[in-house]
Amino acid sequence: MLNRAAKPLVKLVERYLPDPFVFVLILTAIVFAAAVFIEQQSPITVIEQWGNGLWGLLTFSMQMLLVLITGYMLASTPVIRRLLEKLAHLGNTPGKAIILVTLVSLTASWINWGFGLVIGALFAKAIARKTQVDYRLLVASAYSGFIVWHGGLAGSIPLTIATNGHFSEAQIGVIDTSNTIFSVFNLALVGILFIVVPLINRLMLPTRTDSVFVSPEKLIDAQPDEQDTERPADKLENSKILGTLIGVMGLVYLINYFAHGGGLNLNIVNAIFLFLAIVLHGSPRRLLLSLQQAVKGGSGIIIQFPFYAGIMAVMVQSGLAESMSQWLISFASVESLPVLSFISAGIVNMFVPSGGGQWAVQAPVVLPAAAELGADISRVAMAVAWGDAWTNLIQPFWALPVLAIAGLKAKDIMGFCLVQLIITGMLIALMLRFF
Repeated sequence: MLNRAAKPLVKLVERYLPDPFVFVLILTAIVFAAAVFIEQQSPITVIEQWGNGLWGLLTFSMQMLLVLITGYMLASTPVIRRLLEKLAHLGNTPGKAIILVTLVSLTASWINWGFGLVIGALFAKAIARKTQVDYRLLVASAYSGFIVWHGGLAGSIPLTIATNGHFSEAQIGVIDTSNTIFSVFNLALVGILFIVVPLINRLMLPTRTDSVFVSPEKLIDAQPDEQDTERPADKLENSKILGTLIGVMGLVYLINYFAHGGGLNLNIVNAIFLFLAIVLHGSPRRLLLSLQQAVKGGSGIIIQFPFYAGIMAVMVQSGLAESMSQWLISFASVESLPVLSFISAGIVNMFVPSGGGQWAVQAPVVLPAAAELGADISRVAMAVAWGDAWTNLIQPFWALPVLAIAGLKAKDIMGFCLVQLIITGMLIALMLRFF
């Protein structure tokens, strides 16, 4: 059984996986050494590349933080919370709980990665309050749904190449999402993962003896507390009229934007979630209390993203990223290029955990190769996207929000995610090669 096979991997990861911040420090040291000894860069040059790059992703970092925060604020609205509580009653056995959490996370992650991370974690807690099930696997199941995000509506690579003025437009033009997100290949792969990922999680369910439970009392979420007083300021903060008015204004703007042919991008996705959260929370006070809780889950992004930006700068400027990608595609053919791009993206993602940042690193390598070989540009781009999403299963950076909400450590869930990594990696590679 898969649960027996997963058991040693879970114990291995629990014992040896460090905190994600320590992980990024170790990666920084590895990249520094590789740039010096492989790319023959001087130590001071690499330090300069690293130091100058620390703040190179501030705009993108803020966008990523807002995806998480706005996703959390929407997921924590009374309407969404009530819906999650009702759905949680369906997971009344351990097996049903694992499958249900995975399906909800997959669906939410396909809509928006930040929404998926938050919804998955909140739903896992809602189920754990009602059903005794291994809490580590339950949270790992919530995180495993994240694998489909880059093939979904908020996928940064397909959205980037669908945006006028993107940095590769002169080379490949603007590629509509009908050729990427909504292509037959991508939808088929997403559909298969909706079947396979829940099944794998269910098969990893430990025996009751090996399971780790958590008391329901530790899973109670803080709820916004509105207190009306005689102060005019308090009345304004609790005013549902003011909050709803501004939220509706934002939604009208979005409707007008799409009516005039506007497309999805990170800013628009954040706007959708922000204005929906404002409307559904009603009062500014409820929204701000939700924001305070959301920011706690984003602390890892705030402290770690500069270090990943530094790593990315060294990877790009030293030539490491190009060397890694060039080596993998040096023996590529039309048929194998998507698979090799997928594998290279999975490796680079461990050092550059940003879909948009990773595309900036790999596009200059894979696009000329695709053009020279006559490969399908859309397929190659999505291969890079899926490679980025794939190794997120064991890249603890994006698990930080889930872990913060669930109250666990990365070592608690990564053993289960490692099993998912192995199986889904083979599946995606086969699809890229033969579908």
